[in-house]
Amino acid sequence: MCRWAAYIGQPCFLEDVVTRPDHSLIHQSIQATECKTQTNADGVGLAWYDHRPVPGLYRDTHPAWSDPNLKSLTAQVRSRLFLAHVRASTGTATSRNNCHPFVVDNWAFMHNGQVGGFEKFRRRADMLIPDELYHERKGATDSEVLFLLGLSEGLDERPLEAMEIVVGLLQRMSRNKGCKPHIRLAAAFSDGEKLYAVRYASDDHAPTIYHRWSKSRQGRAVVSEPLVQTERDWQAVPPGSFCTFTETDVEIQPFRPLL
Repeated sequence: MCRWAAYIGQPCFLEDVVTRPDHSLIHQSIQATECKTQTNADGVGLAWYDHRPVPGLYRDTHPAWSDPNLKSLTAQVRSRLFLAHVRASTGTATSRNNCHPFVVDNWAFMHNGQVGGFEKFRRRADMLIPDELYHERKGATDSEVLFLLGLSEGLDERPLEAMEIVVGLLQRMSRNKGCKPHIRLAAAFSDGEKLYAVRYASDDHAPTIYHRWSKSRQGRAVVSEPLVQTERDWQAVPPGSFCTFTETDVEIQPFRPLL
């Protein structure tokens, strides 16, 4: 299982979320507390938005705690909207193409979780990606397939419905192969204007998501685990939820995959 953090609000340095807090994403890459895998050492990635619609992207296979480029980058870059991820592989290779976030045009996507038995039907799932998007399939993860299928189902126009279609499809494919848990999902993604998050599982163990508004930064962090564990105002996203975050508002809707 992986750990991730995202932010939307007034511009701040990426290090304010990724490296500086007591339980920052770098700390979570060494000692996560709310997932099965305490260490998340199979790569790191950042996607951030500034003055252009397409996000900047940095990904590498180094563990986050030993990546000097990551620390330098987060100390210099300010952004109003960014996504950061540390990876713990669930079976695919440790390679740059398998590191999150994944970016296509103005969209950035990252995922914590798994699709049960994906290796048994990966070829079939890949074949569902339409030709106009298949060239974006660079790695071998279930997360990238989830993202590309979401784009093919209309993520631009109807993000909730697109994700309900695709998560339901992958859950059915997993169920047909007899692999449990069929799906566990904590994903964050953005079109450069809004930040979205989904928390869902086919069992009772949906990966955690929290969010918190910072008055000092005038922005909201959305994370796998609270960045400062002594702060009591982190709000847990309920399982089976689809969240839409803007600079000022939060909307949480039920998430019901089409099974």
